[in-house]
Amino acid sequence: MYRIIVIQFVQGDEWKAKAEAFTTKVHEIEAVRGNIFDVNGALLATSLPYYEIGIDINAPSIDEKLFRENKDSLAYSLHNLFKDKTETQYLRILNSARKTKDRYVLLQRSVSYKDLQSLKKFPILRKGSKGGLVTLQTNKRERPFRLLAARTIGLARDGVKPVGLEGAFDTSLTGISGRRLMQKIAGDVWRPINDENEVEPKDGSDLYTTIDINIQDVAEHALLKALLKNNATHGCAVLMEVKTGAIKAIANLTKGGKDSTEYYESLNYAIGYPTEPGSTFKLASFLALLEDYNLSLDEQVQVGRGKCNYYDITVTDSHEPEAEKISAQRVFETSSNVGTTKLVTKYYSKNPQQFVDRLNSFGLNKPLGLTIPGEGKPLIKQTKDKDWSGVTLPQMSYGYESLITPLQTLTLYNAIANNGKMVKPHFVKEIKRNDNTVMKFGTEVIKEQVVKPSTIKKAKELLEGVVLNGTGKGLNITAFKVGGKTGTAAIAKNGIYGKGNQRTYQASFVGYFPADNPLYTCIVIINSPSNGIYYGGLVAGPVFKEIAEKVYSGSLDFLSPINDQNNVINRTPVIAMLKGDELNKVVKQLNIPSKNIPATSTYVSRNYSDSTKLNVAEAKLEDTLKKGFIPNLSGLSAKDALYLLENRGLNVKLEGYGLVKKQSISVGQKYNKGDKIILTLS
Repeated sequence: MYRIIVIQFVQGDEWKAKAEAFTTKVHEIEAVRGNIFDVNGALLATSLPYYEIGIDINAPSIDEKLFRENKDSLAYSLHNLFKDKTETQYLRILNSARKTKDRYVLLQRSVSYKDLQSLKKFPILRKGSKGGLVTLQTNKRERPFRLLAARTIGLARDGVKPVGLEGAFDTSLTGISGRRLMQKIAGDVWRPINDENEVEPKDGSDLYTTIDINIQDVAEHALLKALLKNNATHGCAVLMEVKTGAIKAIANLTKGGKDSTEYYESLNYAIGYPTEPGSTFKLASFLALLEDYNLSLDEQVQVGRGKCNYYDITVTDSHEPEAEKISAQRVFETSSNVGTTKLVTKYYSKNPQQFVDRLNSFGLNKPLGLTIPGEGKPLIKQTKDKDWSGVTLPQMSYGYESLITPLQTLTLYNAIANNGKMVKPHFVKEIKRNDNTVMKFGTEVIKEQVVKPSTIKKAKELLEGVVLNGTGKGLNITAFKVGGKTGTAAIAKNGIYGKGNQRTYQASFVGYFPADNPLYTCIVIINSPSNGIYYGGLVAGPVFKEIAEKVYSGSLDFLSPINDQNNVINRTPVIAMLKGDELNKVVKQLNIPSKNIPATSTYVSRNYSDSTKLNVAEAKLEDTLKKGFIPNLSGLSAKDALYLLENRGLNVKLEGYGLVKKQSISVGQKYNKGDKIILTLS
């Protein structure tokens, strides 16, 4: 009995400590999450490994002789690597832990993989776990391009459900965790028993998206410029490939606060937020009229002075019509609300369900079924609904009493550009594991022929007429023709539209280019512009125009397909314009050879030579521009040159394709805001 009491009470702590020393447990080892790339292999999201580093300086294999002979050099090595403590301070930590028989001392948090490899060569620690080295790996998700397409790429955080592509493809990206046998050494600190895992983790698969980061950059900057100019609350811009439905760019920007000039990618308006579309919905109304009644575009419509009444509502035009009677074509081109309601009520008032059925046939009454979670649910009222009234049909005809997302509107317009074939928008090209394709994502056809070819022909005539002779006249582009429609919709708050200065608007433009052989469709939405201008053609239209012009001038798609497998861009990661410290972090973690880069410098990408190395060149360009002088732009991509020059207020004209070879303003010459500079590319 005495022996039991001695063990239990007198020697209890000692035996408990010994028991803990033999406590083992299999721990889960997190797999490295897969990367997300753009269509050309530019890295959009990656998991960089970081390590918490500790030392068990009293590990059984570290005898007194080993400790005494190596402690000074270990302290020096730790100081030399981390530079946060002196050699003496590190030596004091090691001596103290040895003296108190402490089984775990935290040395550093967030140590990079590269630094960990250096640590493993240090005295004592080079023995691995037998040398007392204790590592805990965590993977931190990084987006090298930061804001660009951030909401669509999404987030992957501990304890929070992933969103965007990170969420949609979480299973593929996550991989399979491994297992490792660990021994408890102190408190809640565990040390690997062996240097090898019991079961190695299988890293996640890589996701290759349809997004082109260069086009994304163009869309993001064009949208941001318009939001700032019009002091708007939020907006979105989406560019889609006509034939395939591949999304090449998707920008969603939200104002940081009422008086803020900062905008963030916080909500995916393009996908998740259905609104009353306003006049861009008139395309659906005219498609119905053309399809069901073979409407003649020459049919005359009595619009009077731009006002008409339906029960207790007054429909008004934003401008006085050019004549009291105008053709159906001019109704569309000038975006007459009165003319549109008169045409729709003339043909559908006796059977409004026919109009609704036609809208349903365009797929406007149901979600697109996108891979990205969070798609908004559309609303197309049905005649049997309780809130259907005598004013619903005329209101629906010009984009009210209905809710659809920007991407749904774009999909309908894309079907017209695609000669009637409606394709589903998609964001992912393929999934790869160890550079081998696991799954490919092709074009998914929603409907082979959404309307008759004759209807398509007339619809294109209407859309191109808007830009040539109507509300989109300011969007004429010399190099190529455009088809599209402006939209201006009053925004209801709690079902009530404000009056006068209290009324807010949504400005929009949606269209395709080049009109002769459409390659892209694009939609731009600007919500609540507050600087006195709110019409779609004036607020959203310029964003469309800038995107179209820059994509056209910078894309070889307009000449021939880009499918050269030898192109270096397919082999070398593309790094955007980044600060030196950010670029250093990315290239080191990805093991991309590069020179040491000053932390405060600005860098631009250099991946055009036939090399697997990332060649970066220091860009003092921005500093030179800030001082009011033109730098040497030779060798820059069109995208980088545009970014630098337009940010300083210069008007840039591009001639040719490729990299900058000549510039119309000489190096070192002073410039003024608004000056025109011509860049010759080859």
